Amino acid sequence: MHLRVTRPYARFALGLAALLAACGPARPATPPAPVPSAQLPARPWPVKTREHVDLWLHGFAMLTEDDAKVPLFARGYRDAMTVAKNSRQLLTKLDEQRVTLARSYKLSPSYQGAQFAALYFGSVNELMTAANLAITMDGDPRKATTREAQAIFTLFGAWFPNQADRAWFKQFVEALTDEQARFYHDWWTAQQRERVPALAAAESTWLALRPRIQQFLSGTKQPTGDLLLSLPLAGEGRTVKEGNQEVIAVGFPATRAQAAEASFTFVHEVVAAVADAQVADQTSPAEKRNGVAEKMTAMATVRGGALLLAAAAPELVADYQRFYLRAAGITPPAGNPAALFEASFPVPDAVREGIRKQVEILLGGI
Repeated sequence: MHLRVTRPYARFALGLAALLAACGPARPATPPAPVPSAQLPARPWPVKTREHVDLWLHGFAMLTEDDAKVPLFARGYRDAMTVAKNSRQLLTKLDEQRVTLARSYKLSPSYQGAQFAALYFGSVNELMTAANLAITMDGDPRKATTREAQAIFTLFGAWFPNQADRAWFKQFVEALTDEQARFYHDWWTAQQRERVPALAAAESTWLALRPRIQQFLSGTKQPTGDLLLSLPLAGEGRTVKEGNQEVIAVGFPATRAQAAEASFTFVHEVVAAVADAQVADQTSPAEKRNGVAEKMTAMATVRGGALLLAAAAPELVADYQRFYLRAAGITPPAGNPAALFEASFPVPDAVREGIRKQVEILLGGI
């Protein structure tokens, strides 16, 4: 069995100000009260890019056997990176140690959650300083002598609790540091230049969509945050949440023609809490134990994004469906993709209707 980051990992709630003491997916059983628009910043959900987030996710992408229906990373990403390095005649520590690192990563589910660590930091320097501090503390709480050190100890300690785990983490950080210095920084910088038109188009598409789903975002206590375009990602985003503030990383479209894909992954991410809640309500304890509910949640989240767009921006639904079919390795039809989309991402009628009704309530439709 291949290990993967499932939906419970895909949204992290972590109170950094409270020493990163709690984490877990948000699952409101009923719609929370919306945040008044007067309390929103002038420009909620700005579009950004962050090298350290991409670097960190890149490291995990190079280790992942990505067999999820909607892959955790952009389809073919690892192969593309190998080709890019081969063209430069580069062999980094991450390449040399990839097989060893990947073997332990596959067998250690807790390591998968560490993908989200980068979203709590502001730069490569901040992230790597924190990671190296965690390595230096080596699981000894007496070495966490400041509030910041305690937060870092708690954050990384949750994913790497014992000596063997910390040895793996040290090896990973050292390999990623070499990867950054010898390859990734230059490659990332070049990609930012090449994708300037795609970035502008993605931001324009998002600015047109965001007001149409703002009531939903406020109603699900996601009124504002940062929307990060990330090179290693595609249909499956990464979300961290602290209070009413979130960071959501989505795929970075390669071309202007693909600009809407960033918004599609964002919609998929923000509807996850509603989908999670409906699956939880409609599945038995046995289904929760045997993995049926987990698989259903992944399908329901994809379907939920389409339902949110159907209510808020119906002209985007067909393109959303085509995007997720391609993400799953399925060629969309020339015509209407709805039937193939629904067959490819099946959910029980009760779950689908539950999501649809919650979306309409949150958008103020009924």
